[in-house]
Amino acid sequence: MTQELLYDKRGDIGWITFNRPQARNAMTFAMYEGLAEICSRVGTTHEVKVLVITGAGDKAFAAGTDIGQFKSFQSGEDGIAYERKMDGILGSIERCAVPTIAAIAGFCTGGGATIAAVCDFRIATTTAQFGFPIARTLGNCLSMSNYARFATLIGPQRVKEMVFLAKLMDAQTALHVGLVSELLADVPALQARAQELATIIAGNAPITMQTTKEALRRLQAKLADENIDDLVRHTYGSADFREGMTAFLEKRAPKWSGR
Repeated sequence: MTQELLYDKRGDIGWITFNRPQARNAMTFAMYEGLAEICSRVGTTHEVKVLVITGAGDKAFAAGTDIGQFKSFQSGEDGIAYERKMDGILGSIERCAVPTIAAIAGFCTGGGATIAAVCDFRIATTTAQFGFPIARTLGNCLSMSNYARFATLIGPQRVKEMVFLAKLMDAQTALHVGLVSELLADVPALQARAQELATIIAGNAPITMQTTKEALRRLQAKLADENIDDLVRHTYGSADFREGMTAFLEKRAPKWSGR
């Protein structure tokens, strides 16, 4: 692993840490790929029985994809390629042969929120915030798989509120709607609880858990059968997306044109 993605085995439990606290743990493609590689590997190596995924520090779990990853985008086809790449990475996490726990402190947005969504458990500190402020920042969109995941987790209306209002969901609301299962006071309490949950899970029947995970994944996949390449192509190929990215880098408010 690189210094930006740490992997630590503590007995039967593997801890993966996004380690870019200076950038709110914003994800690079190398970090995404490293995460997916671990999740794919543990099913054959049996090196751990549970994975805990978390972010360094107390400011963020992961605040989305690093904006630098989008600089080379020229057309809507780049957006389709990006969303397909991300669907593959998230699919690797979702299909991980061992249970996964997202231990969340601070910002959990964009790509960070999608990672949390594909984990089996999500616990958070009271400072956690969730969302996709893309209608206020870049002007991009999610993939059909991610729309389906979040519609299942929190309902279509909550997804609309999260995206249309570009407003982050606080920890108490996330607990209320079932996005997270527990709230903890601070990072030490969060890590202790993650370790406790992982220890309990590691002692249970692995095949039972694998079967349950895969059955629920197949059920979820039925909701994501619709192809929205035309919508993704239109969004990432728009003048608004280019304006959103430029404005973000220039640290100013974007001027949306609807084109």
